[in-house]
Amino acid sequence: MKKITKATIKSFIKKNEGKLFIKKLSSFDGMQDCVMPDNDSFSQVQKTRFHIPHTLGIKKAWFVGGEHYTEYKDDTFAGYKVYNCCGSFILAVIK
Repeated sequence: MKKITKATIKSFIKKNEGKLFIKKLSSFDGMQDCVMPDNDSFSQVQKTRFHIPHTLGIKKAWFVGGEHYTEYKDDTFAGYKVYNCCGSFILAVIK
């Protein structure tokens, strides 16, 4: 199996522009000073123009360095899980 890198994720985003979905699994909570789970469901990716190097242009996504990537598949979606110190999320497309 080929190693998943940030370049893999960037290519996936570019290849599937307009077809991407995101599901935020957890995010950093400053009041708790830790990452807390989110009760989010898959939604169509919304673009952002802020912090492009750290969001890759996607709202709810944070790439801050030290990410871990895994493949994601369920009955409906296929894509990648991203984990880092800011939380975790899934970027996927409909199968």
